[in-house]
Amino acid sequence: MPLEAFTNSNALSMGVELELQLVSLSDFDLTAASPDLLHLLAKRPFPGNVTPEITQSMIEICTDVQTRYQGVLGQLQEIRDTLVHGADVLNIGICGGGTHPFQKWTDRKIFSKPRFREVSALYGYLAKQFTIFGQHVHIGCTSGDDAMFLLHSLSRYVPHFIALSASSPYVQGGDTLFNSARLNSVFAFPLSGRAPFLLSWDEFANDYFSKMEKTGVVKSMKDFYWDIRPKPEYGTIELRVCDTPLTVERAAALAAYLQVLCAYLLERREAPPSEDDYLVYNYNRFQACRFGLDGVTVHPKTYESTVLRDDILASFDLLRPYAENLDALPAFSHLREAVQAGNDAQYLRQQYQQSGSPEGMVNAALHTFRDVRRSAR
Repeated sequence: MPLEAFTNSNALSMGVELELQLVSLSDFDLTAASPDLLHLLAKRPFPGNVTPEITQSMIEICTDVQTRYQGVLGQLQEIRDTLVHGADVLNIGICGGGTHPFQKWTDRKIFSKPRFREVSALYGYLAKQFTIFGQHVHIGCTSGDDAMFLLHSLSRYVPHFIALSASSPYVQGGDTLFNSARLNSVFAFPLSGRAPFLLSWDEFANDYFSKMEKTGVVKSMKDFYWDIRPKPEYGTIELRVCDTPLTVERAAALAAYLQVLCAYLLERREAPPSEDDYLVYNYNRFQACRFGLDGVTVHPKTYESTVLRDDILASFDLLRPYAENLDALPAFSHLREAVQAGNDAQYLRQQYQQSGSPEGMVNAALHTFRDVRRSAR
């Protein structure tokens, strides 16, 4: 069937989705607790929304549509507090982080939902290995053409979000030497990576998607695991490269950063995006995943190499008037502190060194998620 029409949303409105870990407090491994937690939460008022994810050791939360940073922050904090209370009743823990450091994919259980069963049947063991945890941010667009313009204009800034959110240094009990190992798991899926270079919604929907549907490879936009994808039913673009941060405060700040960037890009002050921008895309993406804030990014237009930390700080200076207009300066202050102090991947490695065990690292993540006082670190 044809791709649905693009729903025109309020420009720069935003919503946040977070995939969270459910942890046993006895051994700090993941636990298949989502059915019990979802049953409990269904009996009490819940801000935003909470849904199952592909395995029973994870859940996804999402905010309502918001227009300002403080709205996103306030609702995420309210959701966090509700989750923590529910988890306490069930004697389990909830935390962020892009990967659990020592869980075994063979122990995971697929959540009983038709789409999850279909994905599991199609992708085999990759479905259970997809027990990874990301933050997705939606930004509202007034047209499909604006959505496609933003999707490609943001490609230069994808490494910034990877480095700032990176929180997955450990996988299957070992240090991967990556800041974000999570994205390596996403890359295993055949329809991952970057979207095709199309700037017209009509061309995307009626040519590209129509052809893809005829091949039988895809049925809906959910079948694309791109780093950024349009969501016509919401009227948004969706950034999908971020690891789930250890705190909702960091998650809200990242959403505000994206909103401000989109406000700037929509003024079309920069050279328009082109296919050649993607010559350096995979290299920049790898640098951010591997080295985090210490990675190198190559500018797609000038080919100038810059340390990501410096490029992020320069973007904050450039975007300051837009951040001020959107009441996002506190979010930028939070992210500046993160650039200076180090990202969550660095924090987790420090916790491993101090505790001497991966269990100690998970325990630190549990306390960090529930304690707002530790959010700035």
